[in-house]
Amino acid sequence: MTGIHDPLRRRITIGVDTHKNAHVAVALDQVGAVIGEITIPVDRAGYDQLEQWAGGLGEQADFGVEGTGSYGAGPTSQLRRRGHRVIEVNRPNRGVRHLRGKNDMIDAEVAARAVLSGTATAVPKTADSTVEMIRQVKIAKDTAVKARSQAIFTLKTVIVTAPAELREQLDQLNDRELIEECCTLRYETMSGPGDASRYTLRALANRYHALDSEARLHDRVLATLTDRVAPAFTSLFGVGDDSAAELLLVVGDNPERIRSEAALAKLCGACPIPASSGKTSRHRLNRGGHRQANAALHRIAIVRMRFHEPAIAYVNRRTAEGKARRKYSAASKGS
Repeated sequence: MTGIHDPLRRRITIGVDTHKNAHVAVALDQVGAVIGEITIPVDRAGYDQLEQWAGGLGEQADFGVEGTGSYGAGPTSQLRRRGHRVIEVNRPNRGVRHLRGKNDMIDAEVAARAVLSGTATAVPKTADSTVEMIRQVKIAKDTAVKARSQAIFTLKTVIVTAPAELREQLDQLNDRELIEECCTLRYETMSGPGDASRYTLRALANRYHALDSEARLHDRVLATLTDRVAPAFTSLFGVGDDSAAELLLVVGDNPERIRSEAALAKLCGACPIPASSGKTSRHRLNRGGHRQANAALHRIAIVRMRFHEPAIAYVNRRTAEGKARRKYSAASKGS
């Protein structure tokens, strides 16, 4: 009897539902039967426990992990370094949850079945080299830029309700002049709304200055890192450091996980997808994918269409062939 069951237990599939404080795992055998479940703490000892538990159930294990870029980053990294096959699994869709309900064990089982059936095939990013460094720095930069924009927006809002003489003094200045002027504002004794307005405007202007300096520092660090990991890419016309960083983040530190140019295009939402019905046969542009990477591609294309001679010639040739163009193509033609 043991000889009959051992072949089924040699390779197992484990689904892991990840959370901040605990991970839940469910194991399936080769025919999809549940053969075990476990809850582990979120630390290295817990990851060791998961690996040892899986080793007791079968000789080889495939792991389907939810949230490999967030709560699942820890077990994903450790399991991958120790030679296990790890697959990234999306959260169960609402239809599945509506039919089966939701708890951690169900979610872990659904993750395992997605790997076993071949529905989930994505290889997670390794996050262990320069691109991961870019991701971390870009978080700092993006939040600084967002806070900088909020600072000047709030400053302008304060001006709207400021006393008339102060509003008239500042209302006609452009952004740069406005920030510099607000940095020089002084208040006397904080005895009225005018003093409070000047104090607030100066504080917001100083905040803008500090955030602007911080964002510029992050830009320099990003330029160094992107040039280090992809010098040929960043040297291309129209490829700025920020756009390069976004596209590198999509690819990750292990670009071999993306099998082809078509796969990268789909990942960036830049591929055609079927949109046929009845006798009508047509395609439309994919609206899915990584939206920040899609925006980076758009920025690069716009710059090249306006200022890069080979791109301008290409646009003109395709237009002469009767291909439809967006409005910005007309602007690029006249550049």
